[in-house]
Amino acid sequence: MTSRPSALVTLATCNLNQWALDFDGNAARILDSCRRARSDGASYRLGPELEVCGYGCEDHFLETDTFDHCWESLAWLLEEGATDGLVCDFGMPVLHAGVRYNCRVICCDRKVLLIRPKTAMADNGNYREGRYFTAYSAPANSPATCPEKHLLPTSFATQFEQRDAPFGLYHLWCADGSTVGCESCEELWTPQASHIELALRGVEIIGNGSGSHHELRKLSTRMELMISATRKCGGVYLYSNQRGCDGGRTYYDGCAMIVVNGRIVAQAPQFDVHDVHVVTATIDLDDVRSYRASHPAFGIQAAKLATEEGGAGSNGLMCEDVRLTFDPTDAASYNKNRPKVTEESMELEITTPEEECCLGPACWLWDFLRRSGAAGFFLPLSGGADSSSVAAIVAVMCILVTKAAREDPEGDVAKECRRVCRQEEGNPLWVPATPQEMANFVLHTTFMGTDNSSNVTNSRAKRLGDAIGSYHSSIKIDLMVNAVLNVFQITTGHMPRFASRGGTMTEDLALQNIQARLRMVMAYLMAQLLPWVRGRTGFLLVLGSANVDEGLRGYMTKYDCSSADLNPIGAISKGDLKRMLIFLSKEYPGFDVLAEIANAPPTAELRPIDAATATAEAGHSQTDEEDMGMTYEELGYFGRLRKISRCGPVSMFKKLMVTWSHIAPSEVAAKVKRFFYYYSLNRHKMTTITPAYHAEAYSPDDNRFDLRQFLYNTRWTWQFSAIDDIVAQQPDADHDKDKND
Repeated sequence: MTSRPSALVTLATCNLNQWALDFDGNAARILDSCRRARSDGASYRLGPELEVCGYGCEDHFLETDTFDHCWESLAWLLEEGATDGLVCDFGMPVLHAGVRYNCRVICCDRKVLLIRPKTAMADNGNYREGRYFTAYSAPANSPATCPEKHLLPTSFATQFEQRDAPFGLYHLWCADGSTVGCESCEELWTPQASHIELALRGVEIIGNGSGSHHELRKLSTRMELMISATRKCGGVYLYSNQRGCDGGRTYYDGCAMIVVNGRIVAQAPQFDVHDVHVVTATIDLDDVRSYRASHPAFGIQAAKLATEEGGAGSNGLMCEDVRLTFDPTDAASYNKNRPKVTEESMELEITTPEEECCLGPACWLWDFLRRSGAAGFFLPLSGGADSSSVAAIVAVMCILVTKAAREDPEGDVAKECRRVCRQEEGNPLWVPATPQEMANFVLHTTFMGTDNSSNVTNSRAKRLGDAIGSYHSSIKIDLMVNAVLNVFQITTGHMPRFASRGGTMTEDLALQNIQARLRMVMAYLMAQLLPWVRGRTGFLLVLGSANVDEGLRGYMTKYDCSSADLNPIGAISKGDLKRMLIFLSKEYPGFDVLAEIANAPPTAELRPIDAATATAEAGHSQTDEEDMGMTYEELGYFGRLRKISRCGPVSMFKKLMVTWSHIAPSEVAAKVKRFFYYYSLNRHKMTTITPAYHAEAYSPDDNRFDLRQFLYNTRWTWQFSAIDDIVAQQPDADHDKDKND
């Protein structure tokens, strides 16, 4: 009696830290992932979206060279044996019939089995896929028996004896009866997701190669989509993602996973400093078949679709030489690395927002540091929450890198650490003994005080520098400020004064701004010369420290310390930063000062100290929230409503009348008007804002994410008039009466 063939299959997916246009490095990382998958006994390997060239090529996708180099990279991968005995689902752009498509290219044994174009473009937020690619629409009456063909580069005919390959929305039907299909990133998020039809067509294994960037609190939504997809339709769903900074403001946060019938069976880390991470799982496809067969509604819909398409399997490409399953009784199939079949579900690993705030930017900074060739960072450290948050993020970066380097002194992370720290000569296996030792090499901090600075913030900055291990100094910049003011007085015959000393607000603001701007000048001087002072080579990247709420309100001096090379907190709110500081103060011994900093009232320290109103906690009489005329919590409301809820002044006011029902309508109106006045007045500052790590959905980043004008009618006459009309219909007296009732 002949037993039924085995339905066991080992599948692999991965996180890859790709870099736009780094074709050598990208191909090497892809090859590494294929070898690791094969070593674990996998017969199928899924890679991220556009992994061959890197997802973030942007307008380079308009260049023919990008497409040519992708085919050259693919040919190199085939020659190197990446697909020998392994079905590989690669992501790359393809120019087909004169149209640019974002494609999955499935290969096995040095042959291209299928080119599957993406059907839905991501065009929201940071995504601009419609600028570079066309969403594919399948031609009518194009069955798998007569598929559309793509003419491969001539080199493929010479090297691999293949002239063309199937192009379209097909799936693979392997010789052992297993079936493989594709869903590409954005398609998962659409109402008519591709995996639904694939499942109804009997496809058991669905691979989603993605280029999904990190955003605070986004991961759980992404995961739930994949879990619910297989819980509803059954099947094996593999998700692959880039992880790292590929040359822009976004950080791709990995978290590759394998889901079976609603159960997570494998998951890669969301944040990490390693370039390649492969996860594998062994699955019994009979579990998928049984799961689907047990749901009558699924069978009815599958049968209906088959009838409409002229029979089951009409979209399946037969691959007679491809087998994915293995026979556990066959000695030749034995692999000690192969994961066991499990019926249990992994516990979902989701980081808290506090962890996301530090881990994401820390990994992003590490990628930027090592790929830029810089010798480290320079940070003006004021002792306040914002600059201290940046310093803490760099400290977390040092913790992650030191841990990885010490675990494998011969690994890639250790090699990069030696190069960045300029320790390549001498001990070939040198790694930092502690994160503080690494921080002393790469992080340079300076407290740039004036006569208006307090001893409290100076002390906090020094104690934090000591805890982190940074190369720290404390200086006074009054000489620079006085020199500029003297030049102004010689030129104009006038000397400005602070408002507290008889000056106007115009004079007062100018005196504050000159201090802030000279700090930027000093920061860049220090960044260029400190390596030379320390007898080292290279340059330092200047780090900025303006948070998302200050950018939204425009509460910053243009070309002050908010102007830098990079800003890891530019899209993180003040509230999230404070919670992150408190979390880190508890997580890492010796970081106690962070809790003290988090609980101190924020202050710019640009005006003379008024001893009568200065508090012990702040150390100063000037506070940010008093200067802004609104709280950071209120700014969070304004930011989310303006961007995420897409509210103008009137609709924002209407929503806040309900949310802030404890406040009189006229007061709500005043707050909304004040916000939109200052937002529009200072919007021009966003046109020169420092490139910041994208973390928050209400980021006001003008360059890529928040596309709006920067010259406004700051009076908002029509809109504010509409708000006044509503307030007139809701008198404060009526509001007070309702409260008393």
